[in-house]
Amino acid sequence: MFLEIAKKAGSIEVICGSMFSGKTEELIRRMKRAQFAKQKVEIYKPCIDVRYSEDKVVSHDAHSIPSIPIDSPAKMLELSNDAEVIGIDEAQFFDNSIVEVVQTLANRGVRVIIAGLDTDFLGKPFGPMPALMAVAEDIQKVHAICVKCGSPANHSHRLSKSNELVVLGETDIYEPLCRHCYNAAIKEEKEAL
Repeated sequence: MFLEIAKKAGSIEVICGSMFSGKTEELIRRMKRAQFAKQKVEIYKPCIDVRYSEDKVVSHDAHSIPSIPIDSPAKMLELSNDAEVIGIDEAQFFDNSIVEVVQTLANRGVRVIIAGLDTDFLGKPFGPMPALMAVAEDIQKVHAICVKCGSPANHSHRLSKSNELVVLGETDIYEPLCRHCYNAAIKEEKEAL
């Protein structure tokens, strides 16, 4: 007797939060579990993210997994014909076309796992992340620890004076802060001007 196997339903999962909150670490963990289950996985990241590696997704604590750097979300549709699970790191750096791409992948039966900053250094929703959260079946918000008071941190406070939206960096340029400490830091910076 043959067992009929139902077609797997696709899904979209979003892991979001501030810098240093463990988003990439959680993405890597989920992708490695899928690999352990012998699922075909592919991981993508924006070409501009070369902080730790050009061809790996790397967490702040140096865990890594091979990835494919791409300049456009449409590349995922071209490259991932037989993937069962697709991971996307630093999704906030892609344009809004990523929303349609991940929905197309999920509709094909692919499990899509996305990690990205939910807000920018100004505390505003970052790029396509709000739209990705709106179409996701599952959202996990992770928090860093505020470096000023030890509370859960949900803001990425920029230490440099740059007004550019995208400035790649680590603890030399960003610090995780809770709402109270973030607002105090912004007030102090405005008063210093």
